[in-house]
Amino acid sequence: MKRTLLADWAKRFDLSELSLTPGERLSPARLRIELLSGLTVALALVPEAVAFAFVAGVHPLVGLYAAFIVGLITALIGGRPGMISGATGALAVVMVSLVAQHGVEYLFATVVLMGILQITAGVLRWGKFIRLVPHPVMLGFVNGLAIVIFLAQLGQFKVPGTMENTGHGMSGGEWLSGAPLYTMLALVALTMAVVWLMPRVTKVIPAPLAGIGLVAGIVVVFGLDVPRVGDLASIQGGLPAFHIPTVPLTLETFEIILPYAVILAAIGLIESLLTLNLVGEMTNKRGGASQECIAQGVANTVTGFFGGMGGCAMIGQSIINVKSGGRTRIAGICAAVFLLIFILFASPLIEQIPLAALVGVMFMVVIGTFAWNSLRILRKVPLSDALVIVLVTVVTVQYDLAIAVVVGVIVSALTYAWNNAKRIHAITGKEMDGTKVYRVQGPLFFGSASGFVELFDPDSDPEKVIVDFAESRVVDQSALQAIEAVAGKYLAAGKRLQLRHLTRDCHRMLNKAGHLMVDSDDDPDYGLAVDYDVKTGVLGGGH
Repeated sequence: MKRTLLADWAKRFDLSELSLTPGERLSPARLRIELLSGLTVALALVPEAVAFAFVAGVHPLVGLYAAFIVGLITALIGGRPGMISGATGALAVVMVSLVAQHGVEYLFATVVLMGILQITAGVLRWGKFIRLVPHPVMLGFVNGLAIVIFLAQLGQFKVPGTMENTGHGMSGGEWLSGAPLYTMLALVALTMAVVWLMPRVTKVIPAPLAGIGLVAGIVVVFGLDVPRVGDLASIQGGLPAFHIPTVPLTLETFEIILPYAVILAAIGLIESLLTLNLVGEMTNKRGGASQECIAQGVANTVTGFFGGMGGCAMIGQSIINVKSGGRTRIAGICAAVFLLIFILFASPLIEQIPLAALVGVMFMVVIGTFAWNSLRILRKVPLSDALVIVLVTVVTVQYDLAIAVVVGVIVSALTYAWNNAKRIHAITGKEMDGTKVYRVQGPLFFGSASGFVELFDPDSDPEKVIVDFAESRVVDQSALQAIEAVAGKYLAAGKRLQLRHLTRDCHRMLNKAGHLMVDSDDDPDYGLAVDYDVKTGVLGGGH
């Protein structure tokens, strides 16, 4: 048994499974595509990591180290080849208050605890619960995230050096105007045009990389005065060093970091698992949710000990990778390695890249991410689904992804429960001996329990009544209590009530709850047909 479990985990984390399809081998052409895709992603990661570090109120290298370590580890052992992880804005907005109140060392300790919680979630296989996210919530998620990505790029249209870090992220700043603004817009449009046209000309070079390279070349050759990566901050640094967070090992410290760790772990897993599903739809691959939870947890635990701010999956960079042809773990590994090379050796060169080129690439990501078909189907889907799509989109933009997904799932669940609650009804009839039969149809659960009780009329019913559950299903404790309530009414009226066609699982539920005593175990294949006599309190007699 132990060998089987070990073999299963070895298969899950087998790094040799790098190809796009089972029959495809890692050819030189595929390797080239993966390398170039990784380079493209690394270039796009730099300004994102720096910007999110500013949002969290920490040094830019803290964000860059997180992007490198989280990106590398999740690329190696993550649940979906092709996904890209790093420092994200969804986590940064939660971290800012912790850093402002307690300092960056408490952030590192929180990231370590966050990783441990995520590993626990993966070991317990909680990732499977992402299946409960309805499709309208997914549509709202991608639409909201596309809008968030778009709004995040608008900050690049401000004059460098005019924004201030207030402890709640970078704010303020003067907007570009006149010739600098027109130049910036023209370069953004040129980048977008190259990204759109390049696949129609050749796929030798990833379109985003071609766009960045062409626009950067124009800016450098003609000496155009436009905002560049170096205007955000210097990205030059050394290797991340092992560092145990210098916080007191006390219960008070644990009480400070635990709430933040729980929130960060939840947000990180939700965004990562939703990204995993989205990449899975694009690459026709499934599974890996629990493995992704463990990978994210390991990555964040390690990051906390190496001076990083933690992270999770990045939908924008993941889409850039997939659109650039990246399908294997090699692309993610290369992205992380290239990012480290930028930090160690190539910072002067990378800092010359115009922000307009990166903004243009991200604008194309926005266009590709937004579910445009959701606008067309809003009038065709049920009103409740349309409201969920809009609600999740708005909450994602106004608050954050985790709250939006939770709200969307709750609203969808309540809508489903309400719709099923209205389905409960009964068809009545009489047998030859005058017995009245209620043939219950629809699920019996907490939402329909009250309606179920209202179906019966003990005062005017005959001496013997049969409740047939052949077309119904008893689901929960509220359903059991409703059956007891109906039985009690007939008992008070001095009449006999029988229950028929209760399924095997319902039979067990009734017995386990101690509501009804079972003295037979008939009909094991298709369920039990039993009678319940309210006078004796005995359930028995197969039918």
